[in-house]
Amino acid sequence: MSDDHTHVREFFTARAAGWDRRFPGDGPAYAAAVAELGLRAGDRVLDAGCGTGRALPPLRTAVGPSGVVVGADLTPAMLQAAVAAGRDLQGRLLLADVSALPVRSGSLDAVFAAGLIAHLPHPTENLRELARVVRSGGTLALFHPIGRAALAARQGRQITPEDLRAEPNLRSLLAGSGWRMTSYVDEEARFLALASREG
Repeated sequence: MSDDHTHVREFFTARAAGWDRRFPGDGPAYAAAVAELGLRAGDRVLDAGCGTGRALPPLRTAVGPSGVVVGADLTPAMLQAAVAAGRDLQGRLLLADVSALPVRSGSLDAVFAAGLIAHLPHPTENLRELARVVRSGGTLALFHPIGRAALAARQGRQITPEDLRAEPNLRSLLAGSGWRMTSYVDEEARFLALASREG
């Protein structure tokens, strides 16, 4: 993917209004993935590439009223859909590129990223930017509500050995970006890789 985000914005702009209707049963999978982050009351968490904000309600529940929840997305229409769904009440929404976040270094406890990795133009550098904003020992969750094989079938393609989400590829990518993979699950009903921010 090039650094020009026009294609990504166009893709998601065209689908934003109906996005939640296309995937109406994903809520429990999001809640279960958020639970795996191990967030505590008062924690500060970013939903990177938040889209319509489906993770924001369980993130808010996890950190409580004293915590901070921020959702960042590149596409204005997706953020507008999040507002229309009332999810802006669960956290602050930012129109921002995850490759250059307007967030202080080390200020967050965790990052949640659903479906994001496939849209990163420079995965190593972009994951390093996510590491920058997280404190040492903080957590990253790379999530998708269906597994790699199911997603490939939905998109009419085959999984290749070069797939970034394959365990050895992702482990190496994370290690080169300031993260250490701590858990990897790739099942029909979900994909979830957890990583810890290295010192």
